Amino acid sequence: MNAKLKSKLKNCRLLVTDVDGVLTDGKITYSSAGEELKSFHIHDGLGLKMIQNAGLQTAIITGRTSPMVERRVKELGIEHLIQGREDKSIALSALCNELDIPLENCLYVGDDLPDLKAIIIAGIGVAPADANAVVKKCADYSCLLGGGAGVIREVCELLLDAKGLLTNIHASYGSED
Repeated sequence: MNAKLKSKLKNCRLLVTDVDGVLTDGKITYSSAGEELKSFHIHDGLGLKMIQNAGLQTAIITGRTSPMVERRVKELGIEHLIQGREDKSIALSALCNELDIPLENCLYVGDDLPDLKAIIIAGIGVAPADANAVVKKCADYSCLLGGGAGVIREVCELLLDAKGLLTNIHASYGSED
């Protein structure tokens, strides 16, 4: 992590993420009964809990509307859920305004073109390893992991490390490193 990115991460107060292609692998699966199914990586859930416990706020902005996302948001205690919004940069600006958090203190994770403007206006734009090439080019950081494979946990640990909190969190789970 370079010094400029570390400085930005140190001042981050809000982590906002897309769902499909970030919290999930981007595939849409339907059951034989026509129900939509989504799979979420458990590592992402713990990562989000760790940054919430460290005092950061969390939010989701997604273009689709899904009861599975609502359920996951409740399970994880994510404070802000904005669904059915293709205009993610406008939604992000409004959320930051509502929370009185400057955009420069916000991190946005997205994987595809509908996320691009939000990645550009956020203080820190992040893309999963398997994100669209244009999105990755515009992001401040491209993750090692892909969507649905623990990418949010990777981002959470980057944030916590930049804030000097990761070692203590690992120690609270019994790690000596």
